[in-house]
Amino acid sequence: MRLDYDPRRFLGDVSGGVTTAAAVLPMALAYGVATGLGPLAGMYGAVAVGFCTSVFGGTPARISYVSAAMAVAMMVVLNQHADTLAEAFTIVMLAGVMQIVLGALRIGRFITYTPYSMIAGFTSGIGVIIIIIQTLPFLGAAPEPGGLFSIFRAWPGAVLGANYHAVIIGAVSLAICVAWPRQLARFVPGPLPAVILGTALGAFWLRDAPVIGSLPQGLPSLLLPDPSPKLLLSAVQPALTLALIGSINSLVTSLVADSLTRTRHKSNQELVGQGIGNIAAGVLGALPGAGATSGTTLNIRSGGNSPVSGVVCAAVLLALVLGLGRIAEPMPLAALSGVLIKVAWDIIDWRLIKRIRHVRRDYLLVMILTLALTVFVDLITAIVLGLIVAAFARARESEQRELGSVISVPILDRQFFSSRPDDDAADEFAARVGLLALRGEFSFASANRLAWLVGADIEEHEVVIFDFSDTVHMDDSAALVMERLIDAAAATKTEVIVLNLSGPVGDNLRSLNVFRRVPQERFVDDPDAARELAGNLLHQGGE
Repeated sequence: MRLDYDPRRFLGDVSGGVTTAAAVLPMALAYGVATGLGPLAGMYGAVAVGFCTSVFGGTPARISYVSAAMAVAMMVVLNQHADTLAEAFTIVMLAGVMQIVLGALRIGRFITYTPYSMIAGFTSGIGVIIIIIQTLPFLGAAPEPGGLFSIFRAWPGAVLGANYHAVIIGAVSLAICVAWPRQLARFVPGPLPAVILGTALGAFWLRDAPVIGSLPQGLPSLLLPDPSPKLLLSAVQPALTLALIGSINSLVTSLVADSLTRTRHKSNQELVGQGIGNIAAGVLGALPGAGATSGTTLNIRSGGNSPVSGVVCAAVLLALVLGLGRIAEPMPLAALSGVLIKVAWDIIDWRLIKRIRHVRRDYLLVMILTLALTVFVDLITAIVLGLIVAAFARARESEQRELGSVISVPILDRQFFSSRPDDDAADEFAARVGLLALRGEFSFASANRLAWLVGADIEEHEVVIFDFSDTVHMDDSAALVMERLIDAAAATKTEVIVLNLSGPVGDNLRSLNVFRRVPQERFVDDPDAARELAGNLLHQGGE
C-alpha cells in the first residue's frame, strides 16, 4: 500500500472512506438481518473484507463489503449445505482459500471472460430473490425459512395479516431511496436518511412495527474451521460457488474502478486480497463479501483514490460496530427491507432488459435460463448451466463466422486454363476443377458443418485445390475434418492439390498426418503451379 502521497490525496481518501462507510452501514445491517445471522455478522463482514482487500488487493480505491450476490449465496449455504454455524463458516473460509489459489494460479483475468448475458441473468436473478425475500418483513411478517416457495405460500397470510405500521415505514423508506436527489447522493447516500427516518417513525409514532431488537456488543468470538474430511468434501461445491461469485463481482468492480480512475488493476492480486478477506470473515463468523460497484463508485466520486480510502471505510465501520447495539436496536425491519428492495431493483439489469427485442436469441436464452435457474433452482446450477449454454451460443456464433470465410467454387476450364489453349474443354462451361479456399480461423465450432457443406462439392469435380493461402489458424478438430475431406475425395477418385500450406497451420496438419493420402508432388506454393498440375492430372485422367 502506497502512503507516499500529498495531504490533498489523503484528505480525499478520508472523505471517500467516511462517505462510503455511511452508505455501507445500512446495507451491511440489512444483509446480516436478511441472512438470519444478525446485523453484526453483516457489519463484521464489511469490516474484515473491506480492510483485507484494501491492504492485500490489487485495485486502488475499490471498496469491498457484503454484496447482494454473496448474501444470497450465504443463505443457500446456511439452508442447504451446513447444519451448524461452524460448518457454514468453514465453507466461507474454504471459499477464501479457493480465491487465493485462483490468484496464485494467475487465472484471474480469465474470470472476466464470463459472457455478459450470463452475468446479466445472474445479477437480475439475485435482485429478484432479494425482492421476494424482503416482501415478508416489508409487510411486518416473520421471516419464512425453507426457500422461495415457502415464502410464496406465506404471502396470502402475510397480506391478509399485514402490519400497517411496518408497511408505512417500509413504503417511506423505499420512497426516500427512490426519490433521493442525485446531487445529494454524492454527499449523503439515500439509504442512510431512509433508515434514519424509518427508525424515527418506528420509535415515536408507528411503534407496532417489528424491530431488530437487542444485539450483542463488542468483538466477535473467533471460529475455528471444521477440518473433518466429510465436511470438506461436501463443502467443495458451495465453497466454489462462493469463490466464483465473489471473484466475478470483484473483478467486474475492478474494471469499473479502472474506467473511473484511469488506472489498471492487478486481477490476480485482487483475488488473493478477496480470498484473505473472506477467510478473515469466516474466522470472525461474519458474512463473506466482494468488490462492490456502487460503493466503489461512491468512494471515487467522493475523493477516494487509493487503498487508504478502503482502510478508512473499514475503520469507521469498526468504530460504529463496537458501540452499535443501542443505535441499531430500534431500527424497524421494514425500513431495512425498503432499502434492500430499492437496491435489488437497481441490481436487475434493466439496461439489457429494455433492449431485449434486439438481443440475439442465443444470448437471450442464456440470460433467461440463468435468471430462472438462479431464482427457482440454485446458484450453482445457474452458473454451471449458464456457462454451458453460453459456450454453445458462442460456438454457434463462431461457426457462422468461420464458415462465412470459406470459398468453395467450381472453376471454368476455359478461364482457368486460358494460358493453355490445347487444354480447352469441348464444353466452354465445363468446370472439372474445384477450389476450396479456407480463409481465417477454423475450430471445433465449424469443423463438422464444414465437412458436411463442402463434402458434396468435392464429389462434383475431377480435381480439387485446397487453398491455405489465407488460413490463419486451424485447431485439431478442424484439422481432422480436413482429413475426412481428403478421404472423401479419394473415395470418389477426385485428385487433390494442396496450395500454399505453410506456417503453424501447415505444421499442425502435418504433425497430425492429415495428408498421408496426398503424394508429395501434389503440394505447390503458387496458383500457377496449381494450374499446371491440375492440367496434367486432367490429361492423365483422360488418357
